[in-house]
Amino acid sequence: MTDDLRNHIDEAMTLAAAHLGKGRVADYIPALAKVDPNKLGFALALPDGTVHTSGDAEEPFSIQSVSKLFTLALALRRVGSSLWDSVGREPSGSAFNSIVQLESEHGIPRNPLINAGAIATTDRLIDGRGGDAVADEILDFMRARAGDDSVGIDFDVAFSESETGARNRSLAHFMDAFGNLTHPVETVVGVYFRQCAIAMSCRQLARAGLFLAMEGRDPLTGEQLIEPHRARRINAIMMLCGHYDNSGEFAFRVGLPGKSGVGGGILCIAPGQGSIAVWSPALNEAGTSLAGAVALEHFAYAAGWSVFD
Repeated sequence: MTDDLRNHIDEAMTLAAAHLGKGRVADYIPALAKVDPNKLGFALALPDGTVHTSGDAEEPFSIQSVSKLFTLALALRRVGSSLWDSVGREPSGSAFNSIVQLESEHGIPRNPLINAGAIATTDRLIDGRGGDAVADEILDFMRARAGDDSVGIDFDVAFSESETGARNRSLAHFMDAFGNLTHPVETVVGVYFRQCAIAMSCRQLARAGLFLAMEGRDPLTGEQLIEPHRARRINAIMMLCGHYDNSGEFAFRVGLPGKSGVGGGILCIAPGQGSIAVWSPALNEAGTSLAGAVALEHFAYAAGWSVFD
């Protein structure tokens, strides 16, 4: 079985490599505009602790919106189902930073994986605390899940996010105007920019996502991090909303819950099997890694890993 998985990874990487040079990096964030678009990494983490890697899987990159999964888990653990008073669970069908639906839906974001929804989730996670303490909590959680204390925040990216973050601040102010934020806008977006600027390698990210593949339990530490039903629901939201207006296409082609980030990373969960992290910075029009999605599509098909089987 291990040899089969290795072969599937090698084949997936060969197919994905043919797509390098297509797409474009997230150049609207200056720090991300400098990233080499021809990078390509793949890591598969299994519940027994085995991690298979290929390509640039050891190189840290800005995980960006992939961080939303982990803050969602932390927020659900802290405030429980009351989180859903502030954010919905429906696909948006819109771009990740769209403000259109907030107007008609009275400041309640469609889901926690678009920017507005993630900002609302971060607001609930803060829960009366200082922003620095919450940013530290998120970072500590990521280090523990990755089993690696070298995971850190890329402050150049965080600064770049803040400098170009007018639209995200607008989303936050809009929600605040509807009474859907409980903390000052700058406190909330300050945490949000830092969580998006966490830098991890594919190896670290795949390891960090394992608890979502194992019903909320970290298989290597034995710790039940979130209740099984919450892990299942996070996976459901990933399947429906993890790639914004490209979510249906990703589900159609890959058949697994996934979450993309404009840094070029994708975390994909195969329930009961393992977690996969890919990275290639050049994005398709919806903001999902172009070559990374190709690699995931082939691997999932070859391995027979689909929630629809």
